Amino acid sequence: MKLVILDRDGTINEDRDDYVKSPDEWIPIPGALEAIARLNHAGWHAVVASNQSGIGRGLFDMSTLNAMHLKLHQLLAKQGGRIDAVFFCPHTPSDGCDCRKPMPGLFKQIGERYGVDLTQVPVVGDVLRDLQAGSAAGCQPHLVRTGKAARMSDAQIDELCTQVPGTRVHQDLDAFADWLIAHEREVLGLPADPEATGRKRDA
Repeated sequence: MKLVILDRDGTINEDRDDYVKSPDEWIPIPGALEAIARLNHAGWHAVVASNQSGIGRGLFDMSTLNAMHLKLHQLLAKQGGRIDAVFFCPHTPSDGCDCRKPMPGLFKQIGERYGVDLTQVPVVGDVLRDLQAGSAAGCQPHLVRTGKAARMSDAQIDELCTQVPGTRVHQDLDAFADWLIAHEREVLGLPADPEATGRKRDA
């Protein structure tokens, strides 16, 4: 099973300093849903691992979170893609749980649910804790320069990467999808994807 684990806020959808609290505030980052669909079409299963402390803070309830994810699924379906499952931590930092990133609990749940070894499973996020959680579970860390990372300087990005060795940096989820699909074809000894080559020529 080809699995990729994605952060939500700042990676798939626009982040907010005051938390994404409703479906109206859940706005996809341009190109992100299309990127997930392209990964799906290349045989990758995508799951989300997300801190959602807004529940623990009383900013929104489970029905609102479900409505946000329904919007995600519906918009993604229009692009021909899908998220297999959303794993989330509802706790606040003071709860001391194992599922709030940077702890690896969510990733362990994903590994158990799908019966897969997480070694080298790509994890994509926009903040340090996403990469730390994934790396602690054995995943391959990838940083996208969207969300909170969009406000970081090159020096700050370099410093972040030194804290999680092996981190690859991509402009956004679209660029990550290009890299992962091309990397797999290279490993398998396949020629470059002509569709991806055309996309880059048009860009």
